[in-house]
Amino acid sequence: MCSRPSVPGPWKAISISKAINSQEAPVKEKHARRIILGTHHEKGAFTFWSYAIGLPLPSSSILSWKFCHVLHKVLRDGHPNVLHDCQRYRSNIREIGDLWGHLHDRYGQLVNVYTKLLLTKISFHLKHPQFPASLEVTDEVLEKAAGTDVNNIFQLTVEMFDYMDCELRLSESVFRQLNTAIAVSQMSSGQCRLAPLIQVIQDCSHLYHYTVKLMFKLHSCLPADTLQGHRDRFHEQFHSLRNFFRRASDMLYFKRLIQIPRLPEGPPNFLRASALAEHIKPVVVIPEEAPEDEEPENLIEISAGPPAGEPAVVADLFEQTFGPPNGSLKDDRDLQIENLKREVELLRAELEKIKLEAQRYISQLKGQVNSLEAELEEQRKQKQKALVDNEQLRHELAQLRALQLESSRNQGLREEAERKASATEARYSKLKEKHSELINTHAELLRKNADTAKQLTVTQQSQEEVARLKEQLAFQMEQVKRESEMKLEEQSDQLEKLKRELEAKTGELAHAQEALSRTEQSGSELSSRLDTLSAEKDALSGAMRQREADLLAAQSLVREKEAALSQEQLRGSQERGELQGRLAEKESQEQGLRQRLLDEQFAMLRGAAAEAQGILQDAVSNLDDPLHLRCTSSPDYLVSRAQAALDTVSALEKGHAQYLTSLADASSLVAALTRFSHLAADTIINGGATSHLAPTDPADRLVDACRECGARALELLGQLQDRQALPRAQPGLVRTPLQGILQLGEELKPKSLDVRQEELGAMVDKEMAATSAAIEDAVRRIEDMMNQARHESSGVKLEVNERILNSCTELMKAIRLLVMTSTSLQKEIVDSGRGAATQQEFYAKNSRWTEGLISASKAVGWGATQLVESADKVVLHKGKYEELIVCSHEIAASTAQLVAASKVKANKHSPHLSRLQECSRTVNERAANVVASSKSGQEQIEDRDTMDFSGMSLIKLKKQEMEIQVRVLELEKTLEVERMRLGELRKQHYVLAGVMGTPSEEDTNRPSAAPRSGASKKPPLAQKPTVAPRQDHQLDKKDGVYSAQLMNY
Repeated sequence: MCSRPSVPGPWKAISISKAINSQEAPVKEKHARRIILGTHHEKGAFTFWSYAIGLPLPSSSILSWKFCHVLHKVLRDGHPNVLHDCQRYRSNIREIGDLWGHLHDRYGQLVNVYTKLLLTKISFHLKHPQFPASLEVTDEVLEKAAGTDVNNIFQLTVEMFDYMDCELRLSESVFRQLNTAIAVSQMSSGQCRLAPLIQVIQDCSHLYHYTVKLMFKLHSCLPADTLQGHRDRFHEQFHSLRNFFRRASDMLYFKRLIQIPRLPEGPPNFLRASALAEHIKPVVVIPEEAPEDEEPENLIEISAGPPAGEPAVVADLFEQTFGPPNGSLKDDRDLQIENLKREVELLRAELEKIKLEAQRYISQLKGQVNSLEAELEEQRKQKQKALVDNEQLRHELAQLRALQLESSRNQGLREEAERKASATEARYSKLKEKHSELINTHAELLRKNADTAKQLTVTQQSQEEVARLKEQLAFQMEQVKRESEMKLEEQSDQLEKLKRELEAKTGELAHAQEALSRTEQSGSELSSRLDTLSAEKDALSGAMRQREADLLAAQSLVREKEAALSQEQLRGSQERGELQGRLAEKESQEQGLRQRLLDEQFAMLRGAAAEAQGILQDAVSNLDDPLHLRCTSSPDYLVSRAQAALDTVSALEKGHAQYLTSLADASSLVAALTRFSHLAADTIINGGATSHLAPTDPADRLVDACRECGARALELLGQLQDRQALPRAQPGLVRTPLQGILQLGEELKPKSLDVRQEELGAMVDKEMAATSAAIEDAVRRIEDMMNQARHESSGVKLEVNERILNSCTELMKAIRLLVMTSTSLQKEIVDSGRGAATQQEFYAKNSRWTEGLISASKAVGWGATQLVESADKVVLHKGKYEELIVCSHEIAASTAQLVAASKVKANKHSPHLSRLQECSRTVNERAANVVASSKSGQEQIEDRDTMDFSGMSLIKLKKQEMEIQVRVLELEKTLEVERMRLGELRKQHYVLAGVMGTPSEEDTNRPSAAPRSGASKKPPLAQKPTVAPRQDHQLDKKDGVYSAQLMNY
């Protein structure tokens, strides 16, 4: 038979790489099994972590998910040292979980939840090494791990609840993704998510069983009300776990891999101890696996030199070639071969150790490299964040610059439009000047034409025809002038007409020249002159047409310029209006933001004032609340609260002034207002609590001062919530009632006892000795009464008397043991606290505490004496059973006072203090037995007195009924009067005992529950002022120290 080969390092690395990959498929069991066998082979997880650290887990969420799965299996089934190796890599696991928790990736969210579960698992098993990582322990180991201390059981239960929460949170996350992704358990993607739930089911079954056991054990030690939170949390986990098991059992994937147990329909009833026997431990069964087809693997490691099995192979070849050696004798050569084999084995072992050490160093170096890379990555993240912030700042700066450029561009456009308008106006003025020049030139041409006409008239004066022609020419010239001004075309037509007329006239002149031979020469000259004039006229008409064309061109250019100018002016006005609109919008937005800031600041102030008003109204309402009458406080604490409230008034005034100066900042006023409201409310509540134990006159004045303080503060808060009344608010008005409360608190401080501090030490010892002597005397007297009762009584009375006296004897013995334990604790306190000082100096330094001890010891001794006297009267049929009940309660209260006085300065880990508390509980039990014995004896004696109604008529019965009703009313009136007297007596007793003082120099007296006598319904006679009415059968061992009002110590 050949044994299974161990898993060497390279094959383990191959298994890790095959088990942890980025394929969305479940981890194969054979790869995980090899990794687990490797941890048992090397007795740790060095190789696993050396390869796991190098995996690119941040790059793939599926890779990280499968890494967590393999790590979970290694923790559960690997070598026990794996847990300590994983502890060194907690930071790596946490970083992977935090990385994927910040990313929106489906597997990443699962990785975040899984890493939290792994960290919780590592922490739990390191803290509790009794529980292996597989959580498989017996009930005896669980009992040993829980121990007998209730605090340890309580803490262990809470830790297991946290462990179970992490397991259930992972299962819920996986099922939530399966539901949303509509996945089936037979798909590789669904199986990849469901595969780790097998380990979760195994863990949850054990955790459920252990929590049930621990919850039953807690309920056997603690009251049910104390464990209500535990029960609620267990019920919630039970329903989640039952739903998880039900859903998992319905999936085909789990049916062939694991047998899931079924939980009961309802959670166990922890209030019933017998329900533990009905609990059945859930058992998870993993079926036998079918043999998987192993992948062919080389068993010889070529790269690492000759393997360990090489000598055996060489020996086999030697035997096959030469046959086995003859007989059992070995020659020297065989011995040398065996020695060489052993040396080779030793060398290989040393080589393996060296390799392991080198791998350990490599893993450590890789861990350091990873930590440095993590720090580098963190620095890169910070750098990236800084770059992003810088880019945002640059973007904002670019936006600001763009706004500035846009405003400057708008300003430039406006200036350019103004320049264009001025240039257009200058061009228009130039065109206007040019137009005037053209008009002047035209006028000069007209003047020249007129001069020419005049010359023509002078030339034709010699002849009448020439004159007529000249007149006609002048008329035509005048007509040409008028037409030239209107239209150039008409002028051209008129000029052609004139030419035709001139030609006609020329013909007429030619006929006339024949008749007028003398004037021929002058006529020829005249014709030549006329030709010259016509040529000049043509030239003038052409010049005029050119001038008119230039004028029309200039007018069209002027119109175009005017249109362009008007358009530019219109565009400039539009841009100016748009810019003005934007400017107005910006101003309105700024005004709106400013107003919004003011509104938000005032809203914040108003909200703070409203909250403060609610706090103060609640504090003022407590002054009239009957439930508040049971609360008390000390004048010293009231003075400290009033002084603190007075200090806040100055800050409130300063904040109010700053807010009026700058309405955009109300932070200082809100902060001052918040602190003032809490301190003022605390002062009012403690003032009312202090008044409950003060004399009537100072109490009424203190309550009035508290009411005035509340009214002033509420008036101030109402003004702060109104915008109109806010400037008129005067926070300083609250200072006067607070000063009044402070003064009354100083007046109510108790006066010291009229005992010199040098005598306190002697008084403590004297009173403790006197108390012990009184108790011893009480025990002797009870024994004497017991003997006397046995001789003088018989039957039921003897039984009742013996039961009462036996309970009194047990009570006296318990009180004697408590006094002795208190004396030992007192000596321990004095020895540990006095240092180099003497005992008298320690008592003088802690006078309040010393006075409390003296008062408590006196009360115990006096109570024991009164109990003996009451028992003597009851046995002799001269007393009442109620006296025994009241004395028992008084003794319980006095012993509680003595315990509390000793506990003030005792070390909480002191064994004497533990014994003293145990003695106090014993005294309470014995006092309850005395009360029960007294009541049962009273019932036995009084049950024999029955009323005889035989022979009584209806009228007589009615008459007795009326008499009994009158008697009942009288007794009720008497009871009310006696209760009033009891309240006054207790009040005066508290004043004389110094209840209104502080407990000690070191402790600050907080408000404690105590009723104000005479102001509400009084408690029964058997009840002390600080506790609610209770039945006598409720006074048992669960109560611990019997509640009582503590005296001044």
